This record gives sequence, structure tokens and C-alpha cells, in this order.
Amino acid sequence: MMFAAMAAIALAIGIVNALSGAQDAAWRGDSADIGRRLFWEMTSIIVILALVPILMLAVRHMRQTTGLAARTGMGVAALLGFSALHIAGMVGLRKLMLWLAGSAYDFHFSLASVLYEFRKDVVTALLIGATLWLLESRRELRRAAQQALSMPAALREQPSPDLIWLRDGTSRIRVAPRDILWVASAGNYIEYSLANGTQHLIRGTLAATESELGRFAIVRVHRTRLANLDRVSGVDFKPSGDFELTFDNGKTLGGSRRYRPAVAALGGRTAPA
Repeated sequence: MMFAAMAAIALAIGIVNALSGAQDAAWRGDSADIGRRLFWEMTSIIVILALVPILMLAVRHMRQTTGLAARTGMGVAALLGFSALHIAGMVGLRKLMLWLAGSAYDFHFSLASVLYEFRKDVVTALLIGATLWLLESRRELRRAAQQALSMPAALREQPSPDLIWLRDGTSRIRVAPRDILWVASAGNYIEYSLANGTQHLIRGTLAATESELGRFAIVRVHRTRLANLDRVSGVDFKPSGDFELTFDNGKTLGGSRRYRPAVAALGGRTAPA
């Protein structure tokens, strides 16, 4: 379908070019000769369409290459090759068809004529290449979507053991549990405080978050706070029964005596480096 669409567009452009050239010639007082002009356009279009697979291969190789210099080199090589093959194929096809018709064709080979054709070939190759690039991007996106849909629902929803996603409406933030210092309740939101000092405010409840993060040793230490015990390097128990946690980056967080049993065994834990 893609090739048929490109062929139809090229055919329409060729016909318009031939008719426009004939009209311009008539206005100058020259011979319109629409048949000859259509012949020139159609032979050129036939060769261009035959070269589309080469442009397709060039586009795919360029998409697989990451370096700008390498992509540029491949693009220049593709343009030069496309133009050389187009000129050679177009001239050869015209010579053959006119020879079969009992006539002859002279390309009037010169640097000026080659540059004239090359200039048009560059525009043609860039337009076709850009179209193919967009089509390849769409094809890859469609393939990725199909693979995601074909994946079992349980597997799609299963979080990575080393990563969690913080979801808030359409926004999603990927966080490593190891980077979480504490999570605090903030009305209808919960606030994640990370070791690097960043904070993320996500709509949700602390109870649901506690259930989700419990497997990462992130436990409740206060009615409004959860703490990552794997990041705790020290704990100071107050006479009142409350306590203060010190994390491995020097930050501190207070806990209430109601949740003291959750940190009672910290003396036997070894905080990671």
C-alpha cells in the first residue's frame, strides 16, 4: 500500500510536470509535444520507483546507527548512489525504448547536465527518505504497542523488583526503592523524599503506600510517616519513648513511641554503605 501510494503520487507529479512544461513551451512559441514530455517524466519515475527499496535500506541502516557522523556519511552515500543509479537507469531506459521504436536518444552528457539532474535527485531522495523515515517510526511504534498488548496482563502490571512507579493521573515517575528515605502523608497526597534531596508529591494514601513498600523494609514509624530502615545508620531513643532516625546521608526523621517496635531491632541491622 505504501509503495502504491508513492507510485500514484509520483505519477500525478509527472503528469503535472509534463503538462506544465508543454504549456510553458507553447507560451514561448515552441512545440508543446506533450507525448515526448510525458515520456521523459514516466521513464524517470519508473527508475525512481525501482530505487525506492535502496532508499528504504538506507533509512533502516541510518535508524540503527546512533552517531551523527555515521548517519551523515550514510545519507551522503545514499544520495550519491541514488542519483548515479537514477541518471544511468533513466538514460539507459530511454535509449532502449527509443531504439526499439526505431529512434535514438542523446543525453548530451556534461557536467552541467549531471548537476542539473543531481539537484533534482537530491530533492526527490530527501522527500522519499523523510516519508520512509516517518513510516518506519510509525511501524516501530505500532509493533511496540502490539507487543505490549500481547503481553499477559499480570506480567504488564507486575512491577520490577528493583523499581517502582509513582503514579499520579497520567504522570509516572520511576524510582528505585533504595533511593527513598521516607514517605510522609500530606492531606490527600503523599510525599516521597529521596536521598538526593528531591521530593515527589503523589495523590494517594499512606496506608496503601505502606502495603506496597513494606517488602522494601519501608515501614511506618509515625502516624503520618514511613521510613526506609535500610537507609538508617543510627537511632536515638528518647525518654518519652519517641525516637529519631538518622539516615546514611545525614538527614533525620522523628518517629513516635507507638511504632517503636518497628525499629527496636535496628541495633542488629547493618546499614548499607
